[in-house]
Amino acid sequence: MELESSEAEEVPMVNPTIKDQILSDLDRLSPEEQTRAAEFVHSLASRTPKGIPGRDLRRFAGILDPESAREMIEAIEEGCERVDLDEW
Repeated sequence: MELESSEAEEVPMVNPTIKDQILSDLDRLSPEEQTRAAEFVHSLASRTPKGIPGRDLRRFAGILDPESAREMIEAIEEGCERVDLDEW
């Protein structure tokens, strides 16, 4: 199976711990299971949204009142950007 990737695409940072765990798990899979795993990972990577350039978001600058902005920041800090390595 040959997977294609665009040279122009940005590669996100890879968590070395997670990468090592995935590689270790792959070593224990049969060739058929490795192919299925590769196809699954490729499907995840392929549907990653590209995002919107910052210049296209400028029209939203300043539309939040200070209280709403503070609440949004608190919600993000409380519920995002945390990795639970035991979740797997």
